[in-house]
Amino acid sequence: MEWEEIGRVNHYYSKIAVAILELSAELKVGELIKIVGPKTETEQVVKSMQVDHRNIDVAKPGDLVGLKVEEKVRQGDIVYKQA
Repeated sequence: MEWEEIGRVNHYYSKIAVAILELSAELKVGELIKIVGPKTETEQVVKSMQVDHRNIDVAKPGDLVGLKVEEKVRQGDIVYKQA
């Protein structure tokens, strides 16, 4: 399976399990992502995303996106999507 790097975790809110991702490539709802770091390795399907507290279906490079995550992630973790 091929993976393409699309961004990094900018911040993680543990109480609500939301990661803020800084994207370097496009990301769409429904795509499979993998988040990897020294203490992190998790895969999940993107179920919903928000920019400025508004739901979106497609995020563009440069966007800061809020994403509900299924497992704890950490600032600096790398985000990949299935290529």
